[in-house]
Amino acid sequence: MRSTGSSVAPRALPDDYVLATGQSHTVREFLAEAAALLDIDWEKHTAIDENYFRPAEVDALRGDPGKARQAFGWQPTVTFHELIRIMVNADVKQLEDQLAGRSVRV
Repeated sequence: MRSTGSSVAPRALPDDYVLATGQSHTVREFLAEAAALLDIDWEKHTAIDENYFRPAEVDALRGDPGKARQAFGWQPTVTFHELIRIMVNADVKQLEDQLAGRSVRV
């Protein structure tokens, strides 16, 4: 997430803050979005292992940035779709560099 330009004032006591959009997305949504950017069918290249499904008692997980917003005026500036595009582009660039024999830093 990019900074909104606001400065973060020092706090007297340390605390924990969640930096999140407050939105929920599924792994399938993530895969579909990333695959669309690469023009591939994610379902043809992905195996689903039900051992990794979340327990039934977890209805939804969503980060609440309210505390950071209130304390610092922080707000997310990168959307879900933009974040996936950034991640896919970085992976494509890294692969291109590896294939071209260029030094790759991870």
